[in-house]
Amino acid sequence: MKKLFISQPMKDKTDAEILAVREQAIQSAKNLLGEDVEVIDSFFQDAPHDAKPLWFLAKSLELLATADVVYFVKDWEKYRGCRIENTCAIEYGITVIEDYKH
Repeated sequence: MKKLFISQPMKDKTDAEILAVREQAIQSAKNLLGEDVEVIDSFFQDAPHDAKPLWFLAKSLELLATADVVYFVKDWEKYRGCRIENTCAIEYGITVIEDYKH
């Protein structure tokens, strides 16, 4: 079973929207990989009130380091944090799945 990190745009999205997209990404990843996955929880619902974007990115990269595969949700390339996560995944040899359908 592979450990799955999901990179997705979260700015200006509700928790419900984020969670729904995550669920679609999980199902797509399972189908593409042909196996079950262990999802790394990178949705920080209990983040400090005054957390800045770099705080979120730092936490995400810490979790990304534990992943076997990263699923990039549609429109990831439009978001700075997702682009950085993509570069890191590629540079450090983590399998990348880029979704352009959802």
